[in-house]
Amino acid sequence: MSEPTLPQAAGYGVVVGIGLFFSAFMVGLTAIQTRYTGFSPKSADEFNSASRSVKPGLIAAGIVSAWTWAATLLQSSAVAYKYGISGPWWYGSGATIQVLLFAQLSAKLKLNAPHAYTWLEIVGARWGKLAHGVFLFFGLATNVIVSSMLILGGSATVTDLTGMSTIAACFLIPIGVAIYVVVGGMRATLLCDYTHTTVLFAIIFVFVFTVYATSNKIGSISKMHELLTAAAEQAPVPGNAHGSYITMRSKNGLIFGVINVIGNFATVFQDQAYWQRAIASRPATCVKAYLLGGLAWFAIPFMFSTTLGLSAVALRGDPSMRVLLPADVSAGLPAPSAAAALLGKSGAAAVLIVLFLAVTSATSAELIAVSSILTYDIYKKYINPTATEAQVLKVSHGAVALFALIMGLLGVIFFYIGISMGWLYTFMGVILGSAVVPIALAITWSKANKWGCIGGSIAGFIAGIVAWLVTTATLNNNVINVTTSGGDYEMLAGNLAAIGVGGIIATASSYLWPEDFDFEITRAINAPVTRPLQARDSPEVDEDEKRSKEGVEAAAVENDESDNELDPAALQKAFRFAAWSSVALTVIMIILIPLPLFFSSTIYGVAGLSAWVIIGMIWTFCSAFIVVLYPLWESRAALVQIATGVVKDIFSPGSGKFKGHTETSKS
Repeated sequence: MSEPTLPQAAGYGVVVGIGLFFSAFMVGLTAIQTRYTGFSPKSADEFNSASRSVKPGLIAAGIVSAWTWAATLLQSSAVAYKYGISGPWWYGSGATIQVLLFAQLSAKLKLNAPHAYTWLEIVGARWGKLAHGVFLFFGLATNVIVSSMLILGGSATVTDLTGMSTIAACFLIPIGVAIYVVVGGMRATLLCDYTHTTVLFAIIFVFVFTVYATSNKIGSISKMHELLTAAAEQAPVPGNAHGSYITMRSKNGLIFGVINVIGNFATVFQDQAYWQRAIASRPATCVKAYLLGGLAWFAIPFMFSTTLGLSAVALRGDPSMRVLLPADVSAGLPAPSAAAALLGKSGAAAVLIVLFLAVTSATSAELIAVSSILTYDIYKKYINPTATEAQVLKVSHGAVALFALIMGLLGVIFFYIGISMGWLYTFMGVILGSAVVPIALAITWSKANKWGCIGGSIAGFIAGIVAWLVTTATLNNNVINVTTSGGDYEMLAGNLAAIGVGGIIATASSYLWPEDFDFEITRAINAPVTRPLQARDSPEVDEDEKRSKEGVEAAAVENDESDNELDPAALQKAFRFAAWSSVALTVIMIILIPLPLFFSSTIYGVAGLSAWVIIGMIWTFCSAFIVVLYPLWESRAALVQIATGVVKDIFSPGSGKFKGHTETSKS
């Protein structure tokens, strides 16, 4: 193993120092929000769903941040290192289409269950406790696998770059995140997402311009082309046209693309983190948020891996570039190794920071997601159905802390049994893929058959495991271990069997034995009860209770406005728009663009690679505009309100505090 580029203190400095800094920063923002706006995290609805009032730009930034895992940066660069330019495309497109297609589910969620806190509440209300229990397993399994990948990828990179203890990294990474999630809830999570995403794009631009404009090791697209061509001559890529890195004709790249598509359907459609953002979004703009978020996210893995993943190939043999073993590639180390070779300690530090921010923002999404499931689908459903708001909030806080500890334990367990982030990434569809279609049908289709969806999920789960193990044994002389079971064909068989069997059984049974479910049942979930607002200025009401009532009243006004957006005809129109646009974009991204390029077997010259990189740069600039500048513009009124309150407090202490709505008006 090579010597760490950075001192061990740097690892602890980033994980503990930056972690605590952002925790303090978010705690401060939450305090400002509570003082100068009508929203207080002392309300359970605000804590778990941000009062369902968040605008599309911030939701899009939250989607980008929640979908930017350690794997987004590390695994995308690893497949670029292994397969060439096809890797970034298949990683980016294969994980973008799920977010685009989720726009349909978000519209149906607002139409069929506008007041639900989790997607599992809808399943329980529709099909009862057995179905709720089965899909609860898949929901929590999704959160466990996603969280494990976050911790594994983050800790492996921190350890590689600094020599920091992997065990310490596994536990310290989620602790700082848990602090601000407990204090600020869903809105603090989204604000954190926005902050982290802004820094992420800034660092990506640093690497892009370093590699393709200023570096003395590469410094131009033509030089990159020259180095990649030389690398292919020395070590041709198996399965690629003429062994080249600069071609879309990559057999193993295509196999990875299929695995990537299947696995990521599971980790979007079954991850409460994505439903949570749909729940927090305003009904009128939830579709817009998911379409913008999906398109903006594509640029991150595509451009990051096109930059650092290909640089790791181009610099192979350079004295400053470490030799990467297969285990290093599986752990996602091509990107940090290339960054260190290009920019020395500053490059290593930049990767460390950007990875830490990606991991912590995605971790915050998982913490609030699991907290909602444990609170509403276990505690409130089975333990204390009559829980008060104070009890619900207390359990939500405890669930965040509990899962932060569990995340650390999961990272340590997988580390000791030798499971890497890359292995887990390709395996997730085997375990989770069978429930993708049944869940989508449950939320969107009144004719979905209960027993077909339950049976399909279970049968697909078994079929995926069996196909994976049988293929592993068949191709590896009956040897089944971590190494043999992680091959492309082994994982492909398991992924296809899981999603195929689950989807076929659920869909066929629903056509043969259709139900006729009335979604009015799910629309009644957590439906608000109209209550007269009490006077806030009573002398018997203490300050905390007064603030809480002001927050509830503000949320009531926002919810009134949201209720005006729950018009069935408008939401059905939004669903149709989401369906046509998301399906069209999906066909373009995984069929119309890559497959003709694959079958043409073209080896791109300097002009072709230049077009590839420049288009990626333009897309990245557009993405940064969507998730960095647009949220500021749409929140300009709230920012002015807060600034006005701060100025008032400066000149007349106490006068800037939010006083609540003096009247309930409709805008």
